[in-house]
Formats: sequence, C-alpha cells, structure tokens
Amino acid sequence: MDYLSTFFVFMLATFVGLDVIRRVSRLLHTPLMSLTNAISAIAVVGSILIAGSQHSDYTFNILGLIAIAASVSNIVSGFLITDRMLKMFKKKESK
Repeated sequence: MDYLSTFFVFMLATFVGLDVIRRVSRLLHTPLMSLTNAISAIAVVGSILIAGSQHSDYTFNILGLIAIAASVSNIVSGFLITDRMLKMFKKKESK
C-alpha cells in the first residue's frame, strides 16, 4: 500500500470514529471510556513494538514514540474522567 491510500483509510476511520462517539448517550459514557482505555492499551503495545524495533530510518521510531505518548495520555485521562464520574454517584458522608 502506498502512503496516500493509508492516509485515506486513516482519515476515513477518524471521521467515522468521531461520528460514532458523538452519537453515544451520556449514560454510556463511562463504559465507553473503559472500552477506549482497553483499545489504547493495545495501541501502546503495538507502538512499543514499532518504536523499539530496528529500522533503516528513524521516522518509524519517532512516529512510534508519538503514538506511545498519545495512547498513554489517552489512557490516563480516560481513567481520571471515569474516576471523577464515578465519584459523582457516591453518597456523601454525613457529619
């Protein structure tokens, strides 16, 4: 595959993903965040494999490093948001 067709598939997946996520009910937000955290964990493993392997050009290593940083930030922020939403449903302690 050439770069143009790969870029086209990437952009198509981006727009389809945005449209799907935009239509999700607010009640399903926390389970959806858990699912995206799992998907990001798979992306981290793949990114580590790409960034850690030997390439003739450092472009793939740099792109792998960027993918690791993006996936890890997505995982951390997803857990923080999920934790904050779950705290909203806890009963407040009486004094």
